[in-house]
Amino acid sequence: QVQLVESGGGLVQAGGSLILSCVASGGTFSIDAMGWFRQGPGKEREFVARIRRSDGLKYYSYSVKGRFTISRDNAKNIVYLQMNSLKPEDTAVYYCAADLQHTLRVEDIASYDYWGQGTQVTVSS
Repeated sequence: QVQLVESGGGLVQAGGSLILSCVASGGTFSIDAMGWFRQGPGKEREFVARIRRSDGLKYYSYSVKGRFTISRDNAKNIVYLQMNSLKPEDTAVYYCAADLQHTLRVEDIASYDYWGQGTQVTVSS
């Protein structure tokens, strides 16, 4: 079992920055990659970013590439999401997720085995 706890959400003005953290505990040795997803009001949950635990290989969605940066601290079992140049359309609940197996379907929700409870990010215009 893997437990994930997100933190760092909040209210920020457009153009501002936030950094989200996700602490993993439990069977962290079994994690292949960590991802961030988000779900805006009335929208489906969507992929944001992913980082592979072993070599730091990263993937980003088109909508956040160049503005968001995913990083990891394996020693502390923490994954970060640095969010810059935030836009109102980035408003969502952000979820951390853990994938136990290598996959090419990095944006697929079904590829992830464990999820955090989410943290709210609100960007005002």
